[in-house]
Parts: sequence; C-alpha cells; structure tokens
Amino acid sequence: MKLSQLSLVLECAALCVASPMVTGRSTRLNVRDNNSTADPMFQLSNDTEFHFEILRVMSLATYEGADIGEVLVAANQIKPGDFESYYTAFNSLATRVHNTASAIDHKKHPISARNALFKASSYYRAADFFLHGNWSDPRIYSLWDKQLADFNAAMALLPVPGERVNLRAKEGNFTIPAIFFGTGLPGPRPTIIMCNGYDGSQEEMYHLIGQAAVQRGINVITFEGPGQPTVRREQNLGFIPQWERAVTPVVDYALTRPEVDPDTIGLMGYSFGGYLAPRAAAFEHRLAAVFAVDGVYSFGQALQNDFPTQLIQIFKSGNATLFNSIVEEAIADPSAPSVIRWAVQQGMWSFDVKTPFEWMTRAQEYNLTGLTQDIKAPVFVGDAQDDQFFPGQAKILAQNLGNRATYHYFSAIDGAGEHCSMGSSVLEGQVLLDWFQDIVC
Repeated sequence: MKLSQLSLVLECAALCVASPMVTGRSTRLNVRDNNSTADPMFQLSNDTEFHFEILRVMSLATYEGADIGEVLVAANQIKPGDFESYYTAFNSLATRVHNTASAIDHKKHPISARNALFKASSYYRAADFFLHGNWSDPRIYSLWDKQLADFNAAMALLPVPGERVNLRAKEGNFTIPAIFFGTGLPGPRPTIIMCNGYDGSQEEMYHLIGQAAVQRGINVITFEGPGQPTVRREQNLGFIPQWERAVTPVVDYALTRPEVDPDTIGLMGYSFGGYLAPRAAAFEHRLAAVFAVDGVYSFGQALQNDFPTQLIQIFKSGNATLFNSIVEEAIADPSAPSVIRWAVQQGMWSFDVKTPFEWMTRAQEYNLTGLTQDIKAPVFVGDAQDDQFFPGQAKILAQNLGNRATYHYFSAIDGAGEHCSMGSSVLEGQVLLDWFQDIVC
C-alpha cells in the first residue's frame, strides 16, 4: 500500500466522530470519560457507540420495553469494540427473559406476561444490532423472528390489542408492514403515524413514544418502509428516497379506520426518519402535523461531513476502487471505533448495496433542497445538543421551513442531549405530544 493511502486509512479512523466544536465532546476515538465536564451524562461504556446503544435499550424501560437492572447486567458483560460480546450479552438476556415469559400463565397474569414478552423482544433486537457486517449470518433472521413473535404475543395482551396489517404500495413493488394501536376511547381520535430511521424497527417506536401517545388518547400507527428491518429482511429491499411511497398507503389506511379523525393525522420520523417524514410531507398533504426527531435536511451532506476531506475528494472524483479499498480496510480493523464499523456496515445493509461507494452515492439522493416549500403542515424539528450523527442538520431544516417550523433544542443538562434525546422518554414525550395536541386541538 502506498504511504499516502495508508495515511488515509488511518485518518479514516476519525470518520463519524463529530468535531468538538460542534459537540463539546472529547476527540479521543471510541472513548468517553465520566470525569469530563463536557457531557453531564454518566457513560455506560467507554465505547461511544456502545454507550448510546445501551442507553437506547435502557430508554425503553419507561414504556414497558426493558428493565434497567437487566440492561445494566448485560452492559457489564460487553467489551468495548467487541460486537460479538454485545450480541452474547443481549441474546443471553433475551433468552432468560423469554423463558420467564413462557412460564407465566398469560390468562391468569396477562400484565406480567406482556411485560416480560415486550422486554424479551427488545433484547432480541439489541442482540441483532451489530451483526449486519455479514449478510449471510443466520442470526440476522433468527433473532428477528424471535423478536417479532414475542412482540406479537405481548401486544395481543394490551388492553386494546395491537393489529398488524400489510399495506400494498401504489408506487413501487413492495408491501408496508404496519401496526394499529388504538386508544379504545369513543369517537374518532387524533392519530400519529410513526416510522423509525436508519436502523430501528416499528416495534421500538411503540416503546419510545407510541405508548406515551396512546396514554394521551392518541391512536398510533407504526410502519416500516424499504430499508427498514422487517422489509429489508422479508422483501430484500433497501431504502428509497421517495418515502411518500411508503407513507401515502398508511394515510390511506388510517382514513379507513372509524377510530381515526381524518383532520388530525400526524406523521413522526425518528433519527433518519427526521429526513424521511419531512420528505413524505412534501408530497402527502393530508397531514395535520409532522415531527422530525431529530431534523435532517441533507443526509448525504451529513455523511460527507463525517468523512475526512481527502476521502470525500476521492469520492467526488468518482474513484470507486480507491474509495472502497480505503473504507473497507478501515472498517475491517477491529480496533477502529465501533461507530465507524457499524455505520458503514449498517449503511450497506439497509441500502442493500455491496460497497461503501454505492452507499455514499445513494445517500446523496436524500436531500430536501427544493422540497421544503411544498410542506404544508406545521413541523416540529427536534435538535439534541450532543447529537453525534447529524449535528447541525436540524437547524438547517428549521431555517428552510421558516415559520412552519417549531424548533426545539433538547439540552444535555436535562439528560436529553443524546441523538433523538435518547434516555429522556418522559421529557421528550411531554414536549412532542403536547405540541401535537396543541396543534390539532
């Protein structure tokens, strides 16, 4: 290897690590320091990506998706940078909790059975999270079958059981899996359609904020489109920029339900969904409100911002061979930061492409330039102080929306500074859902 190429490989070890000027974080790769004053949150791992993902699972405890003590026990078994140890810890936990759930008489103790089943489902999803670098790994499918089975069994035990439906896209040859969570209250109700992002499932959305919405008398419809977990597995489809093709059939479906007030339908997108939801809203005008949590204006530019300048120059030159060789060598190094290895591997998996160059090329299509003026509904734009994935994007989206945007800055001192304000479910639910109720009421 040429010396110049080697230096790029080494520099590539800094991709996806945000600038301290943006985040106030330490620039030490893969390390977070509990003695640092830059981030007031206690760190669950000195691996930045593992900290976030452990926090993400723990966050589900607020709305029946995890138990804090169980997650902390699993976290203590995870070695920084070791994807297999992450799988082993959460798979072992999922299996134990699943066995506990199986031993509960769900007819006599439906709430206990539901609690355990929901938790097991969450832990199976966590066990799968870092496995997508090897598409032929059978665990990618077996774990997903287990999480679906336990989630389905759990939601059947809700006071108003969730209902799964499969909706056919009118444009494009794909099916949209969705779940309707009703309130059980009389009359047509406000309803929020929810989608996750780059790596998350619709089942996770129920625990992140769906249950909080139902508690407030708001129906919830979760769904997944191309590139998202179940569609990627069952239909072998990667992300599409025309997200309205996934959203419009869900709105059509919502309008067939007598429980849904047709004038108070919202659309929420989490993480990468903070791009997908506004994109769909530029074409789907039957929405009363839109959430972008956290807001993303240009996914492609956000990715470019996370790569070394020299590497982006290679990408822009069209030299796919050199670009691929540098990135592939960087992510093959087990000592490289977990966030680097995971981001590229997950990107190729979810976009259904074989090389980093293809992934980066496809990502450039996800840009709201020329579209924000077509969004008619008011938009809640969330921004987290320490967002490590899309720093600065929420402000750009809000600026382009003008007076249609309600921009909200979630602060680290409130425990809400992580990407999507992960770890502050109660606070985030209060802010988002109060805003929606004020809009539609």
